[in-house]
Amino acid sequence: MMRALRDEAFMRAAIALARRGVGRTWPNPSVAALVVDESVEPPVLRGRGRTAHGGRPHAEANAVAEAGEGARGATMYVTLEPCARRSQRVFGPSCTEIILASGIRRVVIGASDPSPFASGEGTAALRAAGLEVVTGICEAEAREVTRGHCLRVSSHRPFVTLKLAQTQDGFAGTADRRPLAITGVEAQAHVHRLRSIHDALITGIGTVLADDPRLDVRLPGMAGMSPMRVVLDTEGRIPARARILSEAPTAPVMILSAKERTHFQSHLNQSVSGANPSANDGTQPVEILGIPKGEDGHLDLAAALGALAARGLTRVMVEAGPTLANAFAKSGFIDRLELLTGANAIGNGFPAIGPDLAGWIAKAHLGSERKLGPDRLQIFEGQA
Repeated sequence: MMRALRDEAFMRAAIALARRGVGRTWPNPSVAALVVDESVEPPVLRGRGRTAHGGRPHAEANAVAEAGEGARGATMYVTLEPCARRSQRVFGPSCTEIILASGIRRVVIGASDPSPFASGEGTAALRAAGLEVVTGICEAEAREVTRGHCLRVSSHRPFVTLKLAQTQDGFAGTADRRPLAITGVEAQAHVHRLRSIHDALITGIGTVLADDPRLDVRLPGMAGMSPMRVVLDTEGRIPARARILSEAPTAPVMILSAKERTHFQSHLNQSVSGANPSANDGTQPVEILGIPKGEDGHLDLAAALGALAARGLTRVMVEAGPTLANAFAKSGFIDRLELLTGANAIGNGFPAIGPDLAGWIAKAHLGSERKLGPDRLQIFEGQA
């Protein structure tokens, strides 16, 4: 009983550490590992590690490096099953090999990894080498941190959060679709924190044309945590002077369009000329991905999300108007909805929640609800 409680306590500590990297480790999941010396009472933490920004080194390698000789005979608590093969071929020893070489004798794992480079192989290799391996400790909490990674592997798309704001009487804008200031400073701060834990933000060209948004993180001390911005722009209408383009060197932009890259060339030359071409993944600050149209004449959302997954994105947040929000619901691509309701009513306007999104909400689970200053936040979880 004492060991089981201890395993849970250390795993929860590892999960808390893993959460701190969410949104900054793609194309890999944010994983954390603790190396604990259990030969003494109370146990001593010898090393800890988290997946580095950009995805490498992995958590296990960082934890073992910090522990040094202290890893010998110790227990490793790791939130996701160690990789077994991918690193070995491309980036040096796999995490499984690093653990075996370190002298660690016991490994406690939070969640299994569906990736073909792990998927039970890492666990089997550790056991075959004589290590004690315990699995499924705080599994639900550990899996929550890596849901985007798991969806990318199993469904070839990232985890999708939809953020939407509405007035007290359910509107997103005026009757002629002009934007409204709906929420207060507490809710706005929450949105900035949300942005920082996603790999990318998705918006539509309608929002860019109407609002000219920045879609960055502007909380004190968090300016460097702005994610990639993705614009769905079927016909290539983004203006050359759009702020989202001019600020691309600090937070890269990806445009998904049915138009060829040459269509955007003058835009790119005007907006990012002289900019540092390196982004967080080594690409140009503005990247164009060709996406086919669906039957409705807009971009095929399944193809769009598949393209993002292929680029390594695991968690994205949709920040757009009601039309695109409803389109994501209609296509079945919402995993979580963060619905902010302001304190004021306007009496008449453009409805925030379309029919398909209303249907999605009716089937979803209300995970939590709380006040953010005068505003209300409801978090709905989609059916798994």
